Amino acid sequence: MKKSEIYFAGGCFWGVEHFMSLIQGVVCTQAGYANGTTENPTYKEVCNNNTGHAETVRVTYDAEKISLEKLISLFFKIINPTSINRQGNDIGEQYRTGIYYTDFCDLPIINKMIAELSQHYTNPIVTEVLELKNFYSAEDYHQKYLDKNPSGYCHINPALFDLAN
Repeated sequence: MKKSEIYFAGGCFWGVEHFMSLIQGVVCTQAGYANGTTENPTYKEVCNNNTGHAETVRVTYDAEKISLEKLISLFFKIINPTSINRQGNDIGEQYRTGIYYTDFCDLPIINKMIAELSQHYTNPIVTEVLELKNFYSAEDYHQKYLDKNPSGYCHINPALFDLAN
């Protein structure tokens, strides 16, 4: 197995985490907070917009079973990449979209995928692409939230979960 990691911010992390966990080749997922200015933020701190963190999902995957291109392609199916600081009913800086990488070799792939995606939109793609500065795991009750609360809130259309299979 060739383990790799990528981090996706796509609005509320409950749905993004659930979606990514369904994909063949994804080894594990973890909800958390990325690229902010404070250490070990709490959900309450992040929601008060004073930490700069984005709700983010760490995706560990087997690169021999699924490509980064495929993961990014699936990610773009569950977000609106032209919306700034908003996905569904969730509004605020913590709900911005982003792709955060830890391997500099992933950057050309990410940029290529965004360039291809932008051809399908009239508005600019505002999904930020940055090197991961930091990532802090969210509280336990956020982990696998939709598995534990199947009728919980999710901004992703439930029909899209079938795309992950």
